[in-house]
Amino acid sequence: MSSLRILLIGNGGREHALAWKLSQSPLVEAIVAVPGNGGTAGLPKVTNNTTVAADDYPALVELARKENLNLVVPGPEAPLVDGVEGFFREAGIPCFGPSKDAARLEGSKTFSKDFMKKHNIPTAAYENFSDFKKASEYLDSITHNVVIKATGLAAGKGVIIPQTKEEAHQALKEIMLDKQFGSAGDEVVIEEFLEGDELSILSFCDGTTIKSLPPAQDHKRIGEGDTGLNTGGMGCYAPTTIATPELIARIEREILQPTIEGTRKDGFPMRGCLFTGLMIGPDGPKVLEYNVRFGDPETQTVLPLLESDLAEIMWACAGLPLLHHVPVKVRQGFSTTVVVAAPGYPNSYPKNIPMQVQDSPDGITIFHAGTKLSDGQLLTSGGRVIAATATGSSLREAVDRAYEGVKLIQFDGMYYRKDIAHRAFRSSKQSEKLTYAQAGVSIDAGNELVDRIKAAVATTRRAGADAEIGGFGGEVDLSSAGYPGAPVLVGAIDGVGTKLIIAQKMDKHDTVGIDLVAMNVNDLVVQGAEPLMFLDYYGCSKLSVSVAASFVEGVAKGCIEASCALVGGETAEMPDLYTGDDYDAAGAAIGAMKVEQRLPRKDAMVEGDILIGLASSGVHSNGFSLVRKVVDKCGLKYADAAPWDASTTVGQSLLTPTRIYVKPLLKVLSSEGAAVKGMAHITGGGLTENVPRMLPKHLAADIDVATWDAPPVFRWLRQSVAPAEMARTFNNGIGMVVAVSQEGVDGVVAGLEAAGEKVYRIGKLVARGEDACVLRNLESWAV
Repeated sequence: MSSLRILLIGNGGREHALAWKLSQSPLVEAIVAVPGNGGTAGLPKVTNNTTVAADDYPALVELARKENLNLVVPGPEAPLVDGVEGFFREAGIPCFGPSKDAARLEGSKTFSKDFMKKHNIPTAAYENFSDFKKASEYLDSITHNVVIKATGLAAGKGVIIPQTKEEAHQALKEIMLDKQFGSAGDEVVIEEFLEGDELSILSFCDGTTIKSLPPAQDHKRIGEGDTGLNTGGMGCYAPTTIATPELIARIEREILQPTIEGTRKDGFPMRGCLFTGLMIGPDGPKVLEYNVRFGDPETQTVLPLLESDLAEIMWACAGLPLLHHVPVKVRQGFSTTVVVAAPGYPNSYPKNIPMQVQDSPDGITIFHAGTKLSDGQLLTSGGRVIAATATGSSLREAVDRAYEGVKLIQFDGMYYRKDIAHRAFRSSKQSEKLTYAQAGVSIDAGNELVDRIKAAVATTRRAGADAEIGGFGGEVDLSSAGYPGAPVLVGAIDGVGTKLIIAQKMDKHDTVGIDLVAMNVNDLVVQGAEPLMFLDYYGCSKLSVSVAASFVEGVAKGCIEASCALVGGETAEMPDLYTGDDYDAAGAAIGAMKVEQRLPRKDAMVEGDILIGLASSGVHSNGFSLVRKVVDKCGLKYADAAPWDASTTVGQSLLTPTRIYVKPLLKVLSSEGAAVKGMAHITGGGLTENVPRMLPKHLAADIDVATWDAPPVFRWLRQSVAPAEMARTFNNGIGMVVAVSQEGVDGVVAGLEAAGEKVYRIGKLVARGEDACVLRNLESWAV
C-alpha cells in the first residue's frame, strides 16, 4: 500500500473525529476536508478546502485527481445516497462507502424494511404508505403504539413517536401533506413502537466480512431524562452496559451476518460502515434502522477506543475485500461524548456566536461540528456546535471527564444535557424516583427560555436600566434615568404556582396570599432593596367574593410582615380561560435602595467567604407540581394525616406559607452591611440553580448539606425523589443563603438570630471548577 492521500467529505463532528483518527495513521500523508470545520482546520496533515461544493461530485473527482488523492471517505449520508461512490469508482479512485444501490438501506425506509423482511432479520411490524388516506385508515385500524418515519432522508429527524392516536394523525398530516420533511415524506413507514433499550453498532464491511466496534448508546432527546424533541444526538457512551457478550453474539448471529450476506446475495454488497440501530426488548434484539455511514455522535465516542489503524481498515474495505486480514482491535475501557448545542436547538437557533475553546488534557478530546473560523475568530455555525469526548477505565470516570471537557467550551447560550449515560447508572430503586420533568415542569426549558429571550430583552435597554435578566429582581437607577439624587428602584414579579391547587382543594386561601407577597419581597431584599409597595392580580372563572377576599386578606398580612403597602390590584373574571373554582394569582413588589446598598457585590467576593443559610418554614412556594405527584403516588388525600407530622393534615402542612425574610435581613444590612456580599433566595431551581445567581464566574459555592436539619416534609419527599432532583427543585430547609466575609460572619449570624431566624453555617466560596454549586454529602439524602 502506498501512502494514502484522503479526500474527506463533510463538515460535522463525525468528520472531525474521522480526520482526527486518520491523521494519527503513519499510512496517511495528507487529508483534504471538503469543506471541513473549525476543528479539522487545526489537525496535523489536514487541509480544509471550500473551493468545491461537497455535493458537486464531478468537481470532487477533479479535485481528487488534481491533489493526487487516492482514498475517498464520505461522511454524511446524502452523498452516499446520491451515489458519490459511483463517480469515484468510474475514476478508479477507491471509496470507503457503499454503492448507490446499497445506500438504499438508509435512503429508503421502505426498502430497508422490505430487505429485513426478505432476509428474516428481526424488526418491528410495519406497513409502507404513499397514500395519506390509506395511511390514516391503517392508523384507525390498529391498537398498538406506533412510530412514523418519513421514508427518505430527513437529517436524522424524520422519525416521530406519537403518544396518542390524535398525535399520530397529526404527525401523518405534517409529514405527508404539510411536507415538514420535504420529499422525504412522500412515503412513510408506520411501524410498531418497540419498548426496551436502544443501542447502536458501527461495523466495518468489505462486502464479505463484517467487523464491529463496541456498541454505543445515543441520547436523541433534547431534554434530560430523555424528554423533549428529537435531535441528531445530544451525547453517547460506549460500550453499553446492557451489551453482554451473549447479547453481542446473538446480534452478530441473527442480524449483522444475515445483513452482510443479504446485501451480497441481492447484488449490492455493503462496503464501508454499516450503522445498525437496535432495540433490545423482552423478545431480544430487533433492528430499528440501518444507516450506511458512521453515526454522529457515535463516531466521536467509539473511535477513541479503536487501537487499530483506521486508515488501514478503510483501505481494506474500499477496494479488494481484505478486511478479513486486518485486525480491528479495541482498547479496554469506556468512552463518553457530551454534545454542546446552540440556544434554541433543535428549533431555530442563532449562528455566528463567538466562542472560545481551551486546550484539552490527555484523555479528553474536543470535536467540532457546527463551527467555523472567521478572521481567526471561532464562531458557531450550526445547531449541534461542538462536543467533548473522554475515555476512562470506568464509565463513571469517562462521564465525569467528558463533563470536565465541556467546561473548556464557552459561548453565550450554550446548552448540553447533564445526564449522559444516565440509563447505565440507574438502579431498580432509582428508576422508581420521580422528577420535576415527570411532573410536567422542565427547569431546563425555563433556563433555555431565558437564554432565548436575552437578546430581545437587551433591545429595551435605556438610561438607568441595563435590561438584563437572570437576577432576582429588575433595577432602574433613577438618578441615571434623569432624576438626580433619586434611589435605585427594584421590581420583582412572581406567582404562587400549583400550590394554589392545594389551597382550592382545602378551601383555605389566606396562606397563599402570604406566599404571593413572600416570593416577591424576598427577591427584592436579596438585591439590598427595601420593599415599598405591592400590587396583585387575581384571575378566575367565576368570582367568589369570599375566596377572593380571603386571598387578598392573606396578601395584606404578608405586606404587613414585609412592611410594604398594598397599593393596587386587578381582578379578572374569565370563564372561557379558567374552569370551575379555578383561580390564579400573580403579584409585583417595588422597592428602593441607595446605589451603595446594591447586592450582590461580586467584585468583593473571594475564596473563603462564608455561606450561611436561613431556615425555611417548609416547601415554601415552588416545586408543588412534583409535591402533588408524590402525594398522588403515595395514595394520599390532602385531608389525610401528614405522614411526616401526625398532628396536622397533608394539606394544612403543605399550605404553611413561605417565610418572609425582609425585616431580619434589612436590620442586619443596616448594622452589618459591610460584611454581607450577596444573598440568594432559594425558590424554583433549588440550591443548585439559585446560589450561583449571586456569584461571579470564577467562584463556586461549596455547600455541605449535612450542616442543617431539614423539616420533616423534605425527609418524606426524599423517599420518592432522588437527591440531585431534590437539590434542583426544593429549598430543602434553607430558604435564603447569604455570602459573608470571614471576619464579619459572627456579627451577621448574631444579628439574624436576635431577629428570630434559625441560622446555619453551610459552606464557603471556592474557586470554580466544573459546577457553580457543589453539594457535599448529597448521598445522605438518599432514602
